[in-house]
Amino acid sequence: MNIKQKCAKAALAYIKDETIIGLGGGSTIGYLIDYIKEQGLNVKVVTPSFQTKLLCVKQGLKVLPTYAVDEVDVAFDGCDEVDEKLNALKSGGGIHTQEKLIAQMAKEYILLVDDSKFVSTLTYSHPVVLEILQDSLSLVLKKVEEIGEKAVIRKSSAKDGYIISDYGNFLIDVYVEPVQDSVQLEKQLRGLPGVIDVSLFTTVVTKVLVASGDRVDVVSKYE
Repeated sequence: MNIKQKCAKAALAYIKDETIIGLGGGSTIGYLIDYIKEQGLNVKVVTPSFQTKLLCVKQGLKVLPTYAVDEVDVAFDGCDEVDEKLNALKSGGGIHTQEKLIAQMAKEYILLVDDSKFVSTLTYSHPVVLEILQDSLSLVLKKVEEIGEKAVIRKSSAKDGYIISDYGNFLIDVYVEPVQDSVQLEKQLRGLPGVIDVSLFTTVVTKVLVASGDRVDVVSKYE
């Protein structure tokens, strides 16, 4: 059993039968779906990830449209980095707006990570991603520059032009210097005109399951 499987196995303890759960994306979530099926848990799922939706359907788990749900019992997700204050950065997938929506619905929002992603303070080695209205592009770039950060419109060699989010918006990668007050940074970036949401999560994470070679530690917001 690898580290990600250990982490997914530990997450089972937080899932109750006959509940609605949230699932993000990534390989650890994929293992968790397998274990839910093995345990015979009767749960319904909301997810922002198309790949996770496919895995759930293949395993016979019912997937609900997020717009039909206003509360989930527990939600699980991964991240690029999370610190001891449970501030997390999620930069890769470009679906942070949907992920944060589900996090807000959840009684518990639990991140599943290996110990390389758990740090004392966020290093910001990954960008903070902004999902923005297309019409706000020039204004957002200007405002980010005014606060002293570097912004780059997300592109891909596999697509002509800019990458478009699931909601038809642009994604902006903001490269910031390490800061002590991640909560204030999230508020500052979310407050820019045209910004829908950002990939910095400072208020919604309630627990982190940190897997290492021989154990899985639980870090709680309430400790």
